[in-house]
Amino acid sequence: MLTIQNLTKAFGANKAVDNVSLHFDRPMMIGVIGASGAGKSTLLRMLNRLETETSGTITFEGREISALKGGDKRRWQADCAMIFQQFNLVPRMDVVSNVLHGTLNRRSTIATMFNLYPQADIHRAIDILDRLGIAAHAAKRAEALSGGQQQRVAIARAVMQNPKIVLADEPIASLDPMNAQIVMDDLRRIHDEDGRMVIANLHTLDTARRYCDRVIGMRAGRVVFDGTPAQLTTGVARDIYGADASFSEAATSTSIDTLDRPTQAKRAERA
Repeated sequence: MLTIQNLTKAFGANKAVDNVSLHFDRPMMIGVIGASGAGKSTLLRMLNRLETETSGTITFEGREISALKGGDKRRWQADCAMIFQQFNLVPRMDVVSNVLHGTLNRRSTIATMFNLYPQADIHRAIDILDRLGIAAHAAKRAEALSGGQQQRVAIARAVMQNPKIVLADEPIASLDPMNAQIVMDDLRRIHDEDGRMVIANLHTLDTARRYCDRVIGMRAGRVVFDGTPAQLTTGVARDIYGADASFSEAATSTSIDTLDRPTQAKRAERA
């Protein structure tokens, strides 16, 4: 379905992604983990064609994506939706209009300039917001929403594109544990219910284990782990992050339960 072959992206002498080869034969939920600077974001940006590879190829359903240009490239970017850490919404625009921006790749320039949308698209946008539990905020400005709500609007915009692949670049990095869980639940549902491939860059091991079918570990631009969540042991994680024996998963956890354990321990001591 999706094949990445010897993919490299160099910025001068630095290789952000270094000879990466991966194959995914069916839609699944994939987590990409690794330290900052490991090449995770650059990899996703090449898949979406926001970055051009230095060498190597990307093939999806038999078509070489890395060779697309012009209109074909824009159509691929509609098929391969991108969700960003900082949401990338239009703050002063209402929520439903932000979601409708997911149709820009298939609309005329004039319709875009005058903000003209078919009624069917408006109804579909509201239905998607309802599915994500935020339809009540459809008429509000995006800037009036919380961070978690804004990220769900960004997810709704991606779904509005009706993509085959959803790429999420650190979608929960700026969220509190409760909102992080809601956003990851939504991404998992998009995979489970819609059959879409979801590839998410993640910083936390517990999130990768809980939500992903397959985990890719990157270090210094190279893939150093490719396996199931069960194979992602603490020892493997130390190798991915280049950490010593003092490495603690709890310090990176987004789990409310995990984060609450120190508080529970203190209460027990006082008791």
